[in-house]
Amino acid sequence: MTNFDRIIDRRNTACIKWDKYKGRDVIPMWVADMDFEAPGPVTNAIIERAGHGVFGYTCEPDELEDVIVGMLETEYAWRIKPSWLVWLPGLVTGLNISCRAMPGKTVMTSIPVYPPFLSAPVNAGKRLVTTEHMVENGSYRFEYDAIEKSHTKDTDMFILCNPQNPLGRVFSSEELNTLAEICLRRGMIICSDEIHCGLVLDKDKRHVPIASLSEEIAASTITLMAPSKTFNIPGLGFSFAVIPDEKIRKSFKKAMDGIVPHVNIFGYTAGLAAYRDCKDWHDSLIEYLGENRDYLEESISGIDGLSMNHVEATYLAWIDCRELGLQNPAAFFEERGVGLSDGNDFGVKGFVRLNFGCPRAVIEEALGRIKKAVSDLER
Repeated sequence: MTNFDRIIDRRNTACIKWDKYKGRDVIPMWVADMDFEAPGPVTNAIIERAGHGVFGYTCEPDELEDVIVGMLETEYAWRIKPSWLVWLPGLVTGLNISCRAMPGKTVMTSIPVYPPFLSAPVNAGKRLVTTEHMVENGSYRFEYDAIEKSHTKDTDMFILCNPQNPLGRVFSSEELNTLAEICLRRGMIICSDEIHCGLVLDKDKRHVPIASLSEEIAASTITLMAPSKTFNIPGLGFSFAVIPDEKIRKSFKKAMDGIVPHVNIFGYTAGLAAYRDCKDWHDSLIEYLGENRDYLEESISGIDGLSMNHVEATYLAWIDCRELGLQNPAAFFEERGVGLSDGNDFGVKGFVRLNFGCPRAVIEEALGRIKKAVSDLER
C-alpha cells in the first residue's frame, strides 16, 4: 500500500512540475500532478509489459473496452456501448479535436476554468465567449442567464468542466440538467471534461456524467475522461472520449486524422491496470486527499487577506487573494518560495490555484511560507 506521507525527490527527473524552479528554493504546487507513487498494480503491469521487449505499433488491449464500460456502469450508473469509445493520447487533445470537429465559429465556456478550455477554440480558429461563474450561498454556480444572453447563432459548442477545475465543484444533476436544457435549446453540443470524476472528496457528493442524464443529452455530448489525474499517471498519455451520436463521432474521428497519434502501449497498459486493479489504492488516496483538503481549508481561513471556498472534488484549491491588493499574487508567492498557478491563466485575476496532492509535510511547509509572506506584507 502506498505511503502517501512519503516524500519522493522528483528533482532532476525531467519533471515539469519540479524542474520549473530548478536551482531555486520553491515548493511547486502548480501543475496538476500529484507527488505520490502510482498504484503498485500499474507499475507492475508496465514492468511486465516492458519485459516482453517488443514495442511496435499497438492497439487497445482486448479487456480494456469491457473494463471501462463496466466501470462507467458501476460508478455512475451510465450504460454505454463499446462503439461509442474513441481512444486518445491525452484529454487536452480531446478538447482541441472537439473544437475542430464542430462547424460553428464560436465556442462558449464558463470561467475560471482549466487554461486549455481558453486556448482550444482559438487553436481551431474560432471565437471564444466566456461567462463567469457566480458565487451563491458561498458556492460557485453557473450564471445561466449570462449563458443564454451570450449565445449567438454561430455558437455551437459549450465546454463543460465537471468536476470543475479550479473551483472544485461537483455539479448536481439539477445544475447539469439546467445547463443541458439551455445547450439543447440553443443547438450547442456539450464537450464535457470529466477527468477529475474519480476525485470526489465529499462523501455526500456523487459525480454525474452529464451524458448519463438522458438519451437526448447524450446524443449532443462528447464526454472526455482519463485515469491520469485519479491514479497519477498523466505522463503515460491515455484518455478516451465517449460519443454516443454516430455523426458527431465520425466528425470527431475525421478531425483526428493525420494529427493525433495512437495511444502508446504503456498508456493502454497503465489505464487498464488502473481501472481494473486499483480500488484499494484509490480509496486510500481519497481519504488522504480529504484530510489534506480539511487541513488546507482550516489553515487558509486563518490567514488574513486569503480565502477559499470548500473543495468538493479534485486536489486543487482556488484561493482568493484580492484583499491583499497584489498586482500578481502568483509571482508574489513564488518570490517567497511557493510556486502556484496564476488565476489569470484561468481567466480571472486576483486568485491562485494550489495543488494539495502531496505529502502533508509539504503542505505544512508551503503554508508556513504563505503565512509569513502575507504577514510580512502587512508590516
